[in-house]
Amino acid sequence: MGQAGPPDGGSAKSSELAELAPPTEAARKLFGDRLPEVARYAELLADAGVRRGLIGPREVPRLWERHLLNCAVLSEIVPEGVTVCDVGSGAGLPGIPLALVRPDLEITLLEPLLRRTTFLEEVVELLGLDHVSVARGRAEEMLGTLQPVHVVTARAVAPLDRLAGWGVPLLRPYGEMLAIKGDTAEEELKGARDALHKLGVVETSVVQVGAGVVDPLSTVVRAEVGESPGGVRFAARRAKAQRARSGRAARGGRRHR
Repeated sequence: MGQAGPPDGGSAKSSELAELAPPTEAARKLFGDRLPEVARYAELLADAGVRRGLIGPREVPRLWERHLLNCAVLSEIVPEGVTVCDVGSGAGLPGIPLALVRPDLEITLLEPLLRRTTFLEEVVELLGLDHVSVARGRAEEMLGTLQPVHVVTARAVAPLDRLAGWGVPLLRPYGEMLAIKGDTAEEELKGARDALHKLGVVETSVVQVGAGVVDPLSTVVRAEVGESPGGVRFAARRAKAQRARSGRAARGGRRHR
């Protein structure tokens, strides 16, 4: 795995990097006038992303179809104007493609590794994504630090039961986790149902998105929570975090009087 460095720096020569394919017609239709920014992001992934070990070199020729479009079509099932936390964002997938196609969303890219958050911060600044912020930390440690969100997204982070344990507690009541999965989505969901129930998930489904854009379609596991995201297990921690936030707000208010 490579270490963080300047976006255009690194030890590998350009000639050693795999060739990035041009944007597809589907990409032109989906991203519209944001295509130049998406193409710039693709270039960063194909160059600095490979040299820093954020993506494998074999992924470069299929960045558009397998990664950028595959993630951007998640926008089909994300409600308008909501807050989103992309857990284990890595190189920004699916968070950055989602942000590029949906400027109405307020997105936090959550990632524990410094070299990855450094890359994400550079991309956000370079592309002028004012509605995107980067947070460094593990999801299980962010309860009380991040404001609860309407939607948690994730892609290829961990098995569904473990992923839910990280992401579901970050949700607001009646929020939802959207996890991009592959052919094993139904099987994973079946095996994780008990764990999801304990985390306060009240409804689950497997949804396919991207008709007319990607082939095969992107498969998404949708887990919707009730009034207690995280269930009993996180209820005490959530209450403690809320008291701590209220205390900090009160102290801040007194200081400014």
